[in-house]
Amino acid sequence: MNLEEIEARLQSLIEVQLSDAVIGRNTENLIAQKLATAIKENTITEPEGIQLAPNIYTLVVPPAAMEHWQEPHLQETLIGIIRTTAQDAGLRFEFPPVIMINVNASLSPENINVLASHQAKSRMEDTQNTSANPEENRGEDNTMPENAFLIVEGVKVFPLKSPVVNIGRRLDNTLVIDDPRVSRNHAQLRAIKGRYVIFDLNSTGGTFINGQRASQSVLYPGDVVSLAGVALIFGQDNPPPRTDLATTSPFDSPSAERPTAVIRTDSFKKKKE
Repeated sequence: MNLEEIEARLQSLIEVQLSDAVIGRNTENLIAQKLATAIKENTITEPEGIQLAPNIYTLVVPPAAMEHWQEPHLQETLIGIIRTTAQDAGLRFEFPPVIMINVNASLSPENINVLASHQAKSRMEDTQNTSANPEENRGEDNTMPENAFLIVEGVKVFPLKSPVVNIGRRLDNTLVIDDPRVSRNHAQLRAIKGRYVIFDLNSTGGTFINGQRASQSVLYPGDVVSLAGVALIFGQDNPPPRTDLATTSPFDSPSAERPTAVIRTDSFKKKKE
């Protein structure tokens, strides 16, 4: 199937199976379009010629739609639609598909973004070979991963150019995320043996990798990192060629007032990108 055929198949399934759950024809069309693009752009071909569809789907929604998309029945139905579409397209899943929901206050009420990625099968072995304390890894080979970046809340690209990247609400962090869900010193990325390893710094809301809580984990391209609900997508090589992703990066000369690009959201001021 090409992109148009995948989108048409998704559209027909959504119209039938989500007719009572998705409000409005425009929303149905948007979900079908975004899902089709996510599947097509993130499908990989194995050496044997087997095509693997991504199994992790992160829906970035506006605050008003958060509760709606968290309904288990709605997510199960959407997973079934993704499975059927992939099967019809001749695609396979290396791991069962899962849905994750994140909120972004900058999205308009009728908008939604879909991010897709693959679960890394060698994560556990690599993670077990890394100390849970980032300070104990200072003597390790800190070769920088090439062309690494984070997509923050589905809307901003943050290039990773330092062997140590601190993330949190405090202004002296490398990446400052001004969101009440994020702890002042929430997590740290450290380059170890050519890979970035993320460490949770005893945060209140926790650090999750592809939906699983973790104290430390090796990061692979496509991983979805959630800092107490704030979504970060780890990538390498080339940032996604999308015009709606603005670029942000640390200042060359950090200052006490604003040492880094600040990503702000007030999505949880009312309830709890």
